Amino acid sequence: MSLATPRPRESLLGPVPLLHSGDRLTRDEFERRYNATPAHIRAELVEGIVYVMGPPVSEPYHGRPHGRFITWLGIYEIYTPGVSIGDNASVRLDSENEFQPDALLRVVPECGGRTRLLDNIIEGAPEFVAEISASSASYDLGDKLKVYRRTGVREYVVWRTWDRAIDWFVLRDGKFELQKPDAAGLHKSEVFPGLWLDPAALLAGEGMRVMEILQQGIATAEHARFVELLKQRRV
Repeated sequence: MSLATPRPRESLLGPVPLLHSGDRLTRDEFERRYNATPAHIRAELVEGIVYVMGPPVSEPYHGRPHGRFITWLGIYEIYTPGVSIGDNASVRLDSENEFQPDALLRVVPECGGRTRLLDNIIEGAPEFVAEISASSASYDLGDKLKVYRRTGVREYVVWRTWDRAIDWFVLRDGKFELQKPDAAGLHKSEVFPGLWLDPAALLAGEGMRVMEILQQGIATAEHARFVELLKQRRV
């Protein structure tokens, strides 16, 4: 969890009401109640509406895919100083939306990134966000997609585990366009040079192939130029 733990049960205003899915709250009230929620419970504020997610979490449909995605992004972060990974970190997108995306990648503020940390919480839209979703019926491809688009997330990836599919959206002219794999069957990030993905290998659990393709991307001149650019921008 991104908020401080252990979470207090009461505030200076007295007992804190529990969070319930469907509650309509301001972001400040959402954070006040979330801060008093047991640490194993996750919640998000989407268009002013509360969504509470708690255990159990499916290992084959969420836990394992989540781990593989975080590993892929984590290797890229290691080779790209000035870029920061987030795993279920709270993100304040606007006054009615505070999400905990399964994974995110952002340029740090001191290297020219658009986000900042306030009270240890990310404010602003990260450049890259990913969600592990059961299917296309999930709100990850509904209201959350609309919010990510509106707030300026530049790339949004949804791994639909039940459907065995990966949707990679790129923001162009204020709209999300679905990026198709290139002729080699690869997704290549337009925001983070060298962040390459073989979606078929990821879906098949072929981790060595996923890492091989990522290392090919990291070895490109484009990635080297990006790293140098981040270095020059560092304040």
